[in-house]
Amino acid sequence: MLSDTSLGDGTRLLEAAGDDHGEKSWRKKVLDWEEAKTQVLFSLPMILTNVFYYAIPLVSVMFAGHLGQLELAGATLANSWATVTGFAFMNILRFLQTQSVVMPMVLFSALPLGIHFGIAYPLVHCTSLGFKGASLAASVSLWISILVLVTYVFCAKKFKHTWEGFTCESFSFILTNLKLALPSATMVCLEYWAFEVLVFLAGLMPNSEQTTSLIAMCVNTETIAYMITYGLSAAASTRVSNELGAGNVSQAKNAMAVTLKLSIFLALIVVLALAFGHNIWASFFSDSSEIIKQFASLTPLLAISIMFDSVQGVLSGVARGCGWQHLAVWANLATFYFIGMPIAVLLGFKLKLHASGLWIGLICGLSSQASSLLLISMCRNWTKMAILASRETETPSLV
Repeated sequence: MLSDTSLGDGTRLLEAAGDDHGEKSWRKKVLDWEEAKTQVLFSLPMILTNVFYYAIPLVSVMFAGHLGQLELAGATLANSWATVTGFAFMNILRFLQTQSVVMPMVLFSALPLGIHFGIAYPLVHCTSLGFKGASLAASVSLWISILVLVTYVFCAKKFKHTWEGFTCESFSFILTNLKLALPSATMVCLEYWAFEVLVFLAGLMPNSEQTTSLIAMCVNTETIAYMITYGLSAAASTRVSNELGAGNVSQAKNAMAVTLKLSIFLALIVVLALAFGHNIWASFFSDSSEIIKQFASLTPLLAISIMFDSVQGVLSGVARGCGWQHLAVWANLATFYFIGMPIAVLLGFKLKLHASGLWIGLICGLSSQASSLLLISMCRNWTKMAILASRETETPSLV
């Protein structure tokens, strides 16, 4: 027969175990730490790589901005044109990565950025090139990054079995790859182009130099903040597609929820940093006290857009992971170009709110896009997606 003491000890042990289980359950409801750890380890190298690469043209814009408002506006227009005609199309390919190569990619993307700092300043400030020196420095730095990465791909043993030269067999997969890539590229391009349209609209306003400079600073700030979300978007796309392929619908939804929480949390950190340091950040772009003052007035609107961007970026990744790119294309087209841009034109030109009006229109587009993608994610049949994915896994297909 058990004594009272042993019963008491056993009861206390059960209560302790119950409390521990309850604490773990509560913590998991707030955030699934194992899933969060997996996603952070996956997305961190991509976030750093994106930030380093985007910083190359960003630094050139900053150097040009210290030459004057006209130079800042010109550098931004050139950067926007490069984004519209080239970078946006190729950006979708940056989701292709493996764990064995991401860390060297981070190092090799940081190297050209360091070289760029060394090249850009003397070309802009110590030679007669001035504004052109910023563009030349960016071009040289980007070409250096290409040469470094090509050398790495050809020399690293990790790529021994993934790249053995061109073969005729590879051409038979072009159409298959295009069917997968084109909807994703279109989805990304429609979103990127909306930001660049704002820059072009700013150039049509009465005080075009100042307005374009302000919109340029906002677009660059939004983009550098979005690099965090972009890495998490890749993690969401991969994790959701993997779990659906394995038939784990609940885990796929959990992965989406974890990514959203991480993205919103990191966006809040960026917003707080911007709220307290907006004058310092603005001084990187321009010496003009008027520009810095005007940027401060736009900071609350910029904070709102960053928060919406952090949500829609993750949901865009989920759409890619679930194969809903065609739906996201129509959502992006409708929300940005039939809601956001008309409101931006109305507020900016008709009501003469100028830069503030343009950015409010963008916020309307971003909020509508985030709502549309959330609605798609909630209304679609995830179980059906998992069944289709498992059938495709069981049936050999050309991928």
